Amino acid sequence: MSASALAPELLSKISDLELVARIIVEGLVSGLHRSPFHGYSAEFSQYRHYQPGDDLKYVDWKLAARTDRVYTKQFRETTNLAAMLVVDGSASMDFPQPRSGSGSAISKHRYAVLVAAALAHLLSRQGDAVGLAGDRRELLLPPRTGRPHASRMLAALVARPTGRGVWQPAAAIRLAAERLKRRGMLIVLSDFYDDEAGTFAELRRAARVGHDVLLVHILSRDEIDFPYRRDVELVDLESGQRIAVHPDAARRDYKDAMAGFLERIRQQAGAEGFQYSLMMTDAPVDRALRALLLARA
Repeated sequence: MSASALAPELLSKISDLELVARIIVEGLVSGLHRSPFHGYSAEFSQYRHYQPGDDLKYVDWKLAARTDRVYTKQFRETTNLAAMLVVDGSASMDFPQPRSGSGSAISKHRYAVLVAAALAHLLSRQGDAVGLAGDRRELLLPPRTGRPHASRMLAALVARPTGRGVWQPAAAIRLAAERLKRRGMLIVLSDFYDDEAGTFAELRRAARVGHDVLLVHILSRDEIDFPYRRDVELVDLESGQRIAVHPDAARRDYKDAMAGFLERIRQQAGAEGFQYSLMMTDAPVDRALRALLLARA
């Protein structure tokens, strides 16, 4: 299928999110030699040097006889993957709002829904459990397998309200991590504007108990490039505050601040060992996801 057919603006006009997810995922993992998402198997993982107190049944005595060194075998656990999706529903995710008369803009939230739907479909297709969390408990679906549950997931994504002001990312992340009863994957889709310190504190907490953390940073091109040429009134979608801006005077400070914000998020993710992916709302969803999956593989 051509890239133009998978343009975010066109996909967003299809009301059947399950169909959209299938379109995005179709052929997405072709060329990958193995699944980018893994459960935990009982297969041999690696050797390490024997340490006092290690169980002797895992010692490789044949290897010890050949090398005069004692090694123990390490194994991966046998479970399917369980993943929780956390989708930012704050008012800032409603940017950019449809342009007057054109209706061509796709909001960050709608783009996040498309990405989340494709990930849910991909995980469910390979037999893994997937769930959905928000900062309110009534918006939570615990991770389960099966096509009926996947359909409920997609319906919940469509029905999930936005424009609710500032969300509570720390609460959403903690809620999602708590519903992963065993080691699993936590996927957060957000612009990461709210409560940066609290967000990373909860992500670290989730990682400490063994969860794999994946951050999908969703922004619009206008937020990065600041393309305005005439005097413009900017509105904070979360607080309602308005400010008149002369673009030529504000452009350098704005772009420096945005570059600093992006680098700070990227560096924090890297320092904590989280996978980080920046996605722009004008990029074809399948291409953005392919880059993410190739980075994992």
